[in-house]
Amino acid sequence: SSSLPEYFVVPSSLADQDLKLYSYSFIGRRMPLWSWNHPNGSALVRMANIKDVLQQRRIDQRICNAITRSHPLRSDVYKSDLDRCLPSIQDIQAAHIKLKQLCVNEPFEETEDKWLSSLENTRWLEYIR
Repeated sequence: SSSLPEYFVVPSSLADQDLKLYSYSFIGRRMPLWSWNHPNGSALVRMANIKDVLQQRRIDQRICNAITRSHPLRSDVYKSDLDRCLPSIQDIQAAHIKLKQLCVNEPFEETEDKWLSSLENTRWLEYIR
């Protein structure tokens, strides 16, 4: 994938030919990318969705097993679908615009009694939390 770095970390139990084969299964050929590592062995691995739903479980399991074998404590992989649990960039931009309007364009004296609820309605604080 042209959007991946030239060099990146992969679990040693995944062979190069497996990586090449699996890369075609990921949207944009964006196979798992080991992004961050903690001294206790925890790691953050990003990956795109797998195109073929029928192959998804097999490929996902193979990659998760390789990550687990690479963990010093052999801890299980915790997966989170960020598309489902995080706001989109458009949501964040809309919240920021609402926040700016609230803070810059609205005279505070006229909106003081409802300012906190207006702030909450922007969802800005929820998103940056």
